[in-house]
Amino acid sequence: MHVTTVARAPQTGPDARPAVEDSTVWISWPNEAECERFARQLAGLLRPALAAGDSIVIELRGTLGAGKTTFTRHLLRALGVQGRIKSPSYAVVEPHEAEGLSMWHFDFYRFNDPQEWEDAGFRDLFASPGLKLVEWPDHAAGLLPPADLALHLAPQGEHERHVSARAGTAQGRDCLTRLHDAGWGPMQAPAHASAEVAP
Repeated sequence: MHVTTVARAPQTGPDARPAVEDSTVWISWPNEAECERFARQLAGLLRPALAAGDSIVIELRGTLGAGKTTFTRHLLRALGVQGRIKSPSYAVVEPHEAEGLSMWHFDFYRFNDPQEWEDAGFRDLFASPGLKLVEWPDHAAGLLPPADLALHLAPQGEHERHVSARAGTAQGRDCLTRLHDAGWGPMQAPAHASAEVAP
């Protein structure tokens, strides 16, 4: 199996986690139903690690309207979250609990004060067990730990999305390998891949 790798600078600081060479799977969602199917598959892979008390960080990248929050809702539903799942755009973070699992949905679009990272207890949240889904991670650059997975969504018309799913840790790479083995995309950039989803 061919794996696309990209050199990654080592992470430093108190929140540093082991990083690996990047692995990338390239995926196409022709419609929202396929996005939901991918979310269910990913949830099944994440559940055992989350139940064991691991911390998993997934970055969600893409322009406004790319589908980051839609994907998040499908993933949280697949992990058992019930009731309304609202966007954390103004609150920065929305916590969720389901089936003994802890999950947080972050949206750093309006985040611009590094002191808030400490005051709001985000350092402790990211160090604790559970799933952290992070929209607009670049707005908290230098504060976040390395992501296990980073999904970059690029709209192709009204419904289709091209997605690059990149691993940044050994745990993320294992997850991507399992997704690839389940039939989700090549592990090298297809000819149609746009620069917008380049890792």
